[in-house]
Amino acid sequence: MNKTRLIAQAGIIAAVYGATSVAVLLLPGYLGWGPIQFRVSEALTVIALFTPAAVPGLAVGTAIANATLLSQVGAAGLLDVFFGSIATFLGAVWTWRFRDRVYWALLGPVVANALIIPAYLPLLFRALGIEQAPFLGIDANSGMYLVYGLGVLTVGFGQAVVVYGLGLPLVGMFRRHAAALMWYEDTARTDEAV
Repeated sequence: MNKTRLIAQAGIIAAVYGATSVAVLLLPGYLGWGPIQFRVSEALTVIALFTPAAVPGLAVGTAIANATLLSQVGAAGLLDVFFGSIATFLGAVWTWRFRDRVYWALLGPVVANALIIPAYLPLLFRALGIEQAPFLGIDANSGMYLVYGLGVLTVGFGQAVVVYGLGLPLVGMFRRHAAALMWYEDTARTDEAV
């Protein structure tokens, strides 16, 4: 793949993922952020099965989307911009690396987000004036390890639901309509049926 095409694909992926994430973040409640996250945009991480451009594209899209929270949480939101982007980057690298084994590949975004995001969620909650873990009643200061452990489970659960529940059907759709997609040349390598 030539460099110009790779950059163009990464830019389109960043824009689509970022816009979809922002739309989910603007929904009321905790759908897009918080202890249990169902960011529908995470289903788009399956694009990393088809093109290496998804690795930087998804990471930049995450940074853009998470930057929209800065006005709500202040400087603490930079944690989400930085570490959220790293989690997405690592998940996308894993997905691209194991693209020939779809179910294994999609575990990358689930595990990366489940391990990284809960490490800084209590700081974001504190920046919002929330002193107890939502829905759990656990003091975020005194129960740091418990909050992290529960965060791993809840963020991982939300990720798994979206990545496997919505992402797998997207994989099938992308494969059925490969000729119309921008990464058509890249799909020839990953023809495993889903």
